[in-house]
Amino acid sequence: MEAKAVAKFIRVSARKTRIVAENIKGKPVEDALNILRFTPKKPAQILSKVLYSAVANAEQKPGVDVDALVVDKVIVNEGPTWKRIQPRAMGRAYRICKRTSHITIVVKEV
Repeated sequence: MEAKAVAKFIRVSARKTRIVAENIKGKPVEDALNILRFTPKKPAQILSKVLYSAVANAEQKPGVDVDALVVDKVIVNEGPTWKRIQPRAMGRAYRICKRTSHITIVVKEV
């Protein structure tokens, strides 16, 4: 049985999130949450919230053992980029790209 959770328009770049997401792929949910709890990066907290949501979604399905759940897939896609302007000398302007990401976590029962 599979359950998934999706978080969209998260204000952290997809590239940075993928680095943290690789650590929890294929791990049991309890181990994945412990890894995320002690990872000192911003995407770790966001990924743990999405993982909790996926586990809660799995609990709603009948006959699912929550202790036997494993992180099946972690998909991190790029969301839209916010374009901002940084004023510079002599009337110039530099562009600042504030990147966002869409995170999908799928858990399944072993």
